[in-house]
Amino acid sequence: MQDKSVSVVRRYLIAGLLVWLPILVTLWVIKFIVELLDKSLSLLPHAYQPSNLFGVNIPGIGVVFSILIVFFTGMLVTNFIGHRLVALWDSIVSRIPLVRSVHAGVKQVLNTIFSSSGDAFRQVMLVEYPRKGLWSIAFLTGSGFKQAEHITQQELLTVFVPTTPNPTSGFLIMVPRSDAIPLDVSIDDALKMVISLGVVRPDRDAKRASAAIKTINKENE
Repeated sequence: MQDKSVSVVRRYLIAGLLVWLPILVTLWVIKFIVELLDKSLSLLPHAYQPSNLFGVNIPGIGVVFSILIVFFTGMLVTNFIGHRLVALWDSIVSRIPLVRSVHAGVKQVLNTIFSSSGDAFRQVMLVEYPRKGLWSIAFLTGSGFKQAEHITQQELLTVFVPTTPNPTSGFLIMVPRSDAIPLDVSIDDALKMVISLGVVRPDRDAKRASAAIKTINKENE
């Protein structure tokens, strides 16, 4: 009887945690983002900051202010004059040691990710890593590294293997195209699986999964 009561209490506690933990984590992330963006108000002159104008600190104004800054910056840099100003800024930064490497690297990564014609982070792959027989979720980041392909005499794909549960860190590896298996999984679903330590798995119908397994078996024969 006592064991049954303990089991019931444990079940209720787990059910409660499953409800509250996602809510609390979501609220914490939102709070962090809002507080971070609110710091953009420091760009305004002290007399024009909302806390001085209204006499009270209003959370969230920094979010609106940041969005407006990004929006109007986008309007500015997409015209001829703005484009010339950005080019001038890039030329200045490119003359500063160390800074030019960081600036150019970040800009290239962002241009690749947000490019509509690129393939970076638009395909989930399955690769054997860190050794044969062990499979890892990976994200396709590019292809066509000619020097590496010339040395290995293989067509290579560059993929990012994220760590769990923090997908912002990971490993950049190059694998033969024949050894990287495309998955019919969205980027969001793959990230959920990585963050949840594999507990949350992408929901796909059994027929599609079975067809993928048959294809893999045929390629290995």
